[in-house]
Amino acid sequence: MARDRKTEILRSAIAIIADKGYGSLSMRALARASGLKLGALQYHFRTWEALLVALVHYIETEITTAFEAAAGSIDQASVMDLVELILDEHAGTSDGLFSDRLWVQLWAMEQVEPLVSDLLEEVYAKFLVQLETRLAESGCAQPRAQALALISMIEGESLFVGTGRRWAKDRSAVREAILSIVRERY
Repeated sequence: MARDRKTEILRSAIAIIADKGYGSLSMRALARASGLKLGALQYHFRTWEALLVALVHYIETEITTAFEAAAGSIDQASVMDLVELILDEHAGTSDGLFSDRLWVQLWAMEQVEPLVSDLLEEVYAKFLVQLETRLAESGCAQPRAQALALISMIEGESLFVGTGRRWAKDRSAVREAILSIVRERY
């Protein structure tokens, strides 16, 4: 029961970040959104840092679980599988919780919350290792540089053509262009 309640709280935190911006997330705002008193919220997450750690861990677990349900083990994923995973998560195609608005807010949050920066870098590092490994297996001469270039391109996709952005109408064409580059090279 407590585990389910923690999940509900974390999902409320994600909704606040995505809908209102990271600046709107506070322990008090989260308690209100979760229908709890502040003391009850602090029973589940004693500190702000504990909440942030749990939040990033939850996001990572949900992404990995969604990927493995759709495509199998992430350790066996192809370059295309990994690229599609990141693109789809940014577009919010899993269950709607992880929208592209969330990712932009998390990147902004990294600038003011060193703990979030460290935690998200660890999440990215895991995907980078997988992507780099697959690129090396495909004979890529510079797998690290290519993996970083791909992740940069994919991350930029939601910044430029994400929901509410100036070029949002071009999103599907940009997605296809990225996938075309991956198909041609790998």
